[in-house]
Amino acid sequence: MCKNALSQIEVQLNSRFDAVVALAKTAAQYAKHESETIIQTIEARGGHTSAATPAGINAQSDLLGQMMSRLNVVVEQYPELKASELYQNAQAGQAEYEENVRMSRMVYNDTATKMNRMVRQWPSSIVAQMLHFDVKDYLKVDNEKKKDYPDLDEAFKK
Repeated sequence: MCKNALSQIEVQLNSRFDAVVALAKTAAQYAKHESETIIQTIEARGGHTSAATPAGINAQSDLLGQMMSRLNVVVEQYPELKASELYQNAQAGQAEYEENVRMSRMVYNDTATKMNRMVRQWPSSIVAQMLHFDVKDYLKVDNEKKKDYPDLDEAFKK
């Protein structure tokens, strides 16, 4: 159950990475002299690892947040980029994937709650012990991290 939920999150994160890369490539067309920063953002995708654990999921999410922050700095300098239909479409796709990741996280945490309840409550705990089922960690996003992420809706309305 939990492995399936984690793999769903990984699929959504990979799709979101692809959307961020599309944003970065679009920005690179407008910001030729800042393309090095944008290329580094794109290359950061190559460094992401499999998100087979909640810690891996959180690491990928952190990387995405860093990529979006760097990209946002470049985009702020180019109003014509914000007005580009191609960029707006890529931004809408990225926002959709971000929402999908959020929903997948909720599904995983719900699944982990059910699994943890089964592992801890009698009589199912006896079977869980025999099958070596463990308590699953939850995916967490603390409020401090959320404050660091740029408000993309506000950034692109300016």
